[in-house]
Amino acid sequence: MIRNAAAGPGSLGSLRSQLMRWLLVPLLILVALDAVSVYYNALEVADIAYDRSLLASTRALAERVSVVNGQVVADVPYVALDSFETDTLGRIYYKVTGVKGEFVSGYDDLPPLPANVKRSEAYPALVRFYQAEYHGQPVRIAALYQPVYDDTMRGIALIQVGETMDARRGMTRKILFDTMWRQGVLVTVAALLVWFAVRFVLRPLMQLRSEVESRAPTDLSDFDPARVHKEVRPLVLAMNGYMERLQTLITGQRRFIADASHQLRTPLTVLKTQAELALREFDRTPGDPRALRELVESIAGTTDSTVHLANRLLTLARAEHGAVEGGIGPVSLTDAARQVALELAQNAVAKRIDLSFDAAGDVLIDGSPLLLRELVVNLLDNAIRYTPADGRIAVRVGYQKIAADSHAVLEVEDTGAGIPASDRERVFAPFYRAPSAQLVNPHGAGLGMSIVRDIASAHGAEIILADGANDAGLLVKVRFPAATRA
Repeated sequence: MIRNAAAGPGSLGSLRSQLMRWLLVPLLILVALDAVSVYYNALEVADIAYDRSLLASTRALAERVSVVNGQVVADVPYVALDSFETDTLGRIYYKVTGVKGEFVSGYDDLPPLPANVKRSEAYPALVRFYQAEYHGQPVRIAALYQPVYDDTMRGIALIQVGETMDARRGMTRKILFDTMWRQGVLVTVAALLVWFAVRFVLRPLMQLRSEVESRAPTDLSDFDPARVHKEVRPLVLAMNGYMERLQTLITGQRRFIADASHQLRTPLTVLKTQAELALREFDRTPGDPRALRELVESIAGTTDSTVHLANRLLTLARAEHGAVEGGIGPVSLTDAARQVALELAQNAVAKRIDLSFDAAGDVLIDGSPLLLRELVVNLLDNAIRYTPADGRIAVRVGYQKIAADSHAVLEVEDTGAGIPASDRERVFAPFYRAPSAQLVNPHGAGLGMSIVRDIASAHGAEIILADGANDAGLLVKVRFPAATRA
């Protein structure tokens, strides 16, 4: 069953949605912060504008304050009082206090000037601005100290003019609403532009997705990285590399299936023929036990060859596909070679072959224990098969220094027929057998050296074929990188 990965846990969701969120949410936050800033800036602008107007009214009232017969008086005409009380921008209140703190004119309950209010530095006058509550309404009050004098006295009177905050708040709201309206339009336009931009930018990815979905299962050709953006090209190149590895794997599997079916068809046909002959011989009256035994022995021999071929084919498939059963780690090449030599010693003794083993300590490499054992088995089994009776085989394990690098080396040397120099590259091809090898062992599968090559390649090793001692036989040298850790 195919499950949609987009609906699974831990899904990243839509790229378009994420881009929209990451672009628009911060923009909305910035707009909100800007709105707060605009609000306070509007308050400051309104205060500056209305404070100037309030100071002008205070100065106009201060010009009406004088000293008459030693008393501070405020000559405020009725028309001026009426304009104070009916100002269209809000109600205005005033209070005049004499030199000695006595009430002179205006609203005697107007909130007094607090002691901690500092003089305004914005105007060349002894004026202070403060806010207070008056008759349940917030008011802004300007307090101006005005010198008064005549021939009988001299002093400073206090003129206070207060204004309700309605006009200021109205102006602040108007500035804020105008700004928010413009920013709302700006955000809406920006959202549309971002949506279209994201849609346009993601179009190559959508086209790539459509191309992937429309491809046939057997089409593993590369995608063109030039059709997507530079930031996405590494992903496309990685996809191409993966499909190349997948193509290699599929090709290997097809070749393995073709080779296996071809190689197994012949022994299985022979096995079937031998079985039919055995049945015919068994049905004869009377049957010849000797002929029947020969047929059964032929069947047994063919079965052994078929099992050997099947095992070699499975090993080849495992080596070609880079199987690492048992994991990768430090492996003792010495132990692997010694164990295989002990297991195959009986085969060597049966042919009267002198099998020797020599190791320079415990030689370690990084690799798969199972695949490494298969490599040694194939090398030593080939040496035993192609070395004549009374011959010699030497297995050696040690280190070799090349430049500044240390390498682990496995050598298998025999006194057999060897491999001509012209065939040493071809023997690594599956099912290829040199003419000299066919003469010595006509029932071979031709897979041993191919298996050795694939396992060595999986371990980063190098294989060298050379003549044995005294230019006789074959020397196979496999040079591995030494283990990186103990």
